[in-house]
Amino acid sequence: MDLNKGAAPEGKKTITLIPGDGVGPECINAARRIIDAAGVSLEWEERQAGAGVFKLGIASGVPRDTIESIQKTRVVLKGPLETPVGYGQKSANVTLRKLFETYANIRPVREMPGVVTPYSGRGIDLVVVRENVEDLYAGIEHMQTPGVAQCLKLISRKGCEKVVRVAFELARAEGRKRVHCAGKSNIMKLTEGLLKRTFEEVAMEYPDLEAGHIIVDNCAHQLVKKPEQFDVIVTTNMNGDIISDLTSGLVGGLGFAPSANIGSDVAIFEAVHGSAPKYAGKDLINPTAVILSAVMMLRYLGEFSAAAAIEQAVLVTLEEGKARTGDVVGYDRGTPTSAYTDMIIANLGRRPQNGGVRHYKPLRLPKLPAAPDLVRAAARRVIGADIFVESSLSAEGLGSSLEQIVAESPFRLKMISNRGTKVYPSAGTSPDCVDHWRCRFVLRDEKGSLRDEQLLGLLAQISARHTWMHVEKLQEFDGETGFTMAQGED
Repeated sequence: MDLNKGAAPEGKKTITLIPGDGVGPECINAARRIIDAAGVSLEWEERQAGAGVFKLGIASGVPRDTIESIQKTRVVLKGPLETPVGYGQKSANVTLRKLFETYANIRPVREMPGVVTPYSGRGIDLVVVRENVEDLYAGIEHMQTPGVAQCLKLISRKGCEKVVRVAFELARAEGRKRVHCAGKSNIMKLTEGLLKRTFEEVAMEYPDLEAGHIIVDNCAHQLVKKPEQFDVIVTTNMNGDIISDLTSGLVGGLGFAPSANIGSDVAIFEAVHGSAPKYAGKDLINPTAVILSAVMMLRYLGEFSAAAAIEQAVLVTLEEGKARTGDVVGYDRGTPTSAYTDMIIANLGRRPQNGGVRHYKPLRLPKLPAAPDLVRAAARRVIGADIFVESSLSAEGLGSSLEQIVAESPFRLKMISNRGTKVYPSAGTSPDCVDHWRCRFVLRDEKGSLRDEQLLGLLAQISARHTWMHVEKLQEFDGETGFTMAQGED
């Protein structure tokens, strides 16, 4: 990877610097002061994103000149961005991650000296590697009836493989021993199950590392009960968002939680916490998360010595006990942001008495084919379709009507489900139904394959009596079923 593209004169690496909203500029200023004091030769190209940009009428919250800067520098250090209520659309944070395909969100947490928590002395030192661009965060939502909303959970083999490989490579780069895959494949067998299956396949290429799958709710339970058992946890986007916030709570809170958004071409470094506008400009905020995010950035740039020196200085400062940030001891008596920064700068070159910094090696990023169809099926067959219907009829009433519609057609109505549970034909129970029905039609010819004109004909017949809003083909790929059964479906 050519990290010198877009370099400033005299060989300096150029970094896009986004101060952010709320407390962001104070945190970014602290990190920048410390980097400069450590003697790292960087050129800063300041750009804007977030609340101020939304107010200018730019719906994405990210102006064109910021995008152009990132395309040139390919490395970003940013403060937290606010997504204001009442204007603006998508989160500017998420927009940046998606625009530049920063597919792996790396969130390390470790016990901090002098920061007393219920887990002090347990030696917590782990990393959550969160898939960063797909899953429910694809943000594809629809109101399918006036009272029923849908969000599509999109999980790809390519997305899973990239983030899983990053997790294993990170473990090697940081000298770690174990990688857990946390997911909900016991319930979502195709989506979360795809991550599990990919993890198990890729794990065979890393025999030097211990690998295991864990159900994500048990992972949360175990993190609270015995967090020191974990080294690296790789998981899907939504699960990773939740689990990583949980882990930061174990070591003192979001003020100590850095992160890196890593892609094949661009990396964005930021704290996990938000913009905390009520503390903005008061010299009260804990800048540690942004400082440690900058440390992660320096390692990404190959500045390992400077990164180690800054991290050691942070640990020494906390270990001495002279600095206590407001999020830990209360903002009325916490160490000011500027004074805390001064202490870290004064401690550059010192090492903590207990613990220290890991030995880091460069992180190798995966290289997968660029083609969209990473997985190809040798054979496929469409055996039917799920047609989603809006109706105020009962399950029996809707089922009877649909049976009449397909009586002389190539289809038979296999079942109707409501919120995932089969309600027709009745199993003798009485689920509380809404006006959103999944109606599963299959071909009467069990060896046939559904043609599009047949499906369009079926939709036309149904629409003459009912309102449909969504359709999914029931596909088989290489003889494997590509859909799940409803609860209670045979």
